Amino acid sequence: MPDLDPEDAKLITLARSARARTGAVEGAAVRDLDGRTYVAATVALPSLSLTALQAAVAAAVSSGVEGLEAAVVVTDEQKLDPASLAAVADLTADAPVLHADPSGALH
Repeated sequence: MPDLDPEDAKLITLARSARARTGAVEGAAVRDLDGRTYVAATVALPSLSLTALQAAVAAAVSSGVEGLEAAVVVTDEQKLDPASLAAVADLTADAPVLHADPSGALH
């Protein structure tokens, strides 16, 4: 991951770990304005479905976060789900969302 901010590289590592640990379709991590991180994997229950990024944003919001500095999604998919991007934009319209494959390489 050349030329990648160390804090963004950390988000990729955390998102990859969440995905690998759970065997989920996606892993995600977000960093709030104070530098705290929130990590999640895809939630696919009969009564609840969230993308990994939606779940990470929900974890951040439930902890009182009012804005995000950055977000990462790790997935095999070529495009990110629009609802995932909207969840980030709901908190911070200009927060960058990095998209990485399971190896950690950015799209």
